[in-house]
Formats: sequence, C-alpha cells, structure tokens
Amino acid sequence: MTTMALAPEASAFETVPCYLCGNRDHHDFMTAEDDLTGRPGTFHFVACTACGLAYQNPRLTISRVADYYDDRYLAHRRRRDWGLLTPLFERAMTRLDAAKEQLVARYCPLTASTSVLDVGCGSGSFLQRLRQRHGVAATGLDFKELSSSPFLDGVTFRHGLLYETDFASDRFDVVTMWHFLEHDYDPRRSLATARDLLRPGGRIIVEVPRLDSRTFRWFGRRWPGLQAPQHTALFDRAHLFAIVRAAGLDVVDYLPYGAFPAYFYLFTGTAFRLLRGRGLDLDRAIVPYFAGQLLLTPLLAFERHLNLAMQTVVCRRAE
Repeated sequence: MTTMALAPEASAFETVPCYLCGNRDHHDFMTAEDDLTGRPGTFHFVACTACGLAYQNPRLTISRVADYYDDRYLAHRRRRDWGLLTPLFERAMTRLDAAKEQLVARYCPLTASTSVLDVGCGSGSFLQRLRQRHGVAATGLDFKELSSSPFLDGVTFRHGLLYETDFASDRFDVVTMWHFLEHDYDPRRSLATARDLLRPGGRIIVEVPRLDSRTFRWFGRRWPGLQAPQHTALFDRAHLFAIVRAAGLDVVDYLPYGAFPAYFYLFTGTAFRLLRGRGLDLDRAIVPYFAGQLLLTPLLAFERHLNLAMQTVVCRRAE
C-alpha cells in the first residue's frame, strides 16, 4: 500500500463555486477520508444552498490530486499478478467491459463506421474490446499519460482535460463517461464539450455513483462513492438530470444501475466501516471479495431493481 507521510497542506486546496449553478454559498454535508488507500487527510463535502448539489469544497488543486491516481489505481492498469486468482480478476474485468459494450449497443449500432470517444478511458480495455469486436474507430482521453498501456494499441489516445483538448474536426457517434463525471473539475463544461463533439443522432452515456442509493444510506461517510479526494461532485438522480440539461442535453433514457458492479460498493463499504480509514489492502482483500460475491449471487441477480449504488443517463444534443 502506498501512503503519504503527511496530510495535504492547506495550500494544496482551493475553494470552488457550485459546479451546477455557480453559487458560492453552501452548508456542510459530510466529511470523508481516503478510505481506499488510508492516506492521511480530511476532505469536506458541502451542499449548495441554491440548487442543493453536493460537492467537495475545498478541493485539492488538479496538480495535487494527480498524486492520488498512482500506478496502483485500478482504472489505469489491468493487473495480471493476482496469483491463482488472476483468472477470476481477469474475468471480472472482462465482464465489466462486456456490460459497457451491451449498454452502448442498446443506443447506437457498433460497426466499422462508428466513432467512439471514451472520456476517462483508463487502461483502455473497453475501447480495445469495441475495436476488436466491432472495428469501431476508438478514441480515449485521460488526464493521466497512459499511452503505454497495451490496451491502447490501435486506439487514438489523447492526454489532457476534455474541455482543453483540440479535437479539430473529429466528431463522435458515442461519447462515454464511465465513472468520470464525479471526478471532473468542471463537469458541466465537460458535458457541454461532449455535446459539441457529437455527430447528428449521437449519444452521450454517463455512469456515476448514485447519492440517493441504498448503499449511501447504509454506509454514510464510509460510502465508496465519496472516494475522497478524487470525487469532486456527488450526484443523485435529480442533480444528474439537472447538470446534463444545463449543459444543453436532453435525457433519452435513465437506468437506476450501471455496468459497474454494485457488489463492489457493498464489499468496500463494509470493509471501510471495519477499517475506519486505515486503507484497504487490495492484495489481501481479493479472496474475501470473490468469496462474498459468490455468497451474494442470489441478491445480485436483482441488482437492477434495488437501487444499490449506480445510475446511468443516456443523452443527446438538446433540440
């Protein structure tokens, strides 16, 4: 486990207005810790007094928060060294990419003429799946330099922030944001930028943790959806709708679940409560993780009807 010797100093933080309405007045919402790695520090979430959006304020500057996306951050690499459990881990990650593929295919044909942009692409395994199975023109963007990932072979990779990246004449049939928007430092601007990158008839698919979910009620300040300090904004259903509409988008469909497994939140939320900020050792947790998943299989069969953790919204350019 990687740890920092000291909590971030005051100069590492910046105050920000509400991401949705721009109001600077707020009240305290919740205090969280870095439950995932156990690094020291206390992070504060507030709720806007004007529109009610919950967001982290103050937040780490973007240069300082980069430290929290290190080489152990799972979205940025696909480990293959879990010993005897490696096949289970690989299967879980493949199932996640397949679930994303199925969601996209519901709203847009996947063919060699389809152009897909994945914002916050991480290792790129999802895009590689679409490229190999359907021949799509795949583009990934991440604020971390990940071009060396083998999953990005044959994928156009852009390094930077979406609203600062020059895509020139590039336009996309599908823009996906899998657990990106809650990390973003200007989510409304990113959504508006994605809107402008859509081809006629294009779709934007956004999956985020759901603040008004059962797991948030169960775990509170230990809810994995807080993921301080990386998560900057917390979206319930109403505020997710509000921010996509404020960005000039219409909602095509809403799903009270996502591709990401809700079980991950059940397991890590329970672990975070037990560990109380000491961090989760993923190497030691992998055995109980898969054992618990097996035991809860009957419950997870009804995941889509239980509002456990995730939500997905499908959008198009407003008419």
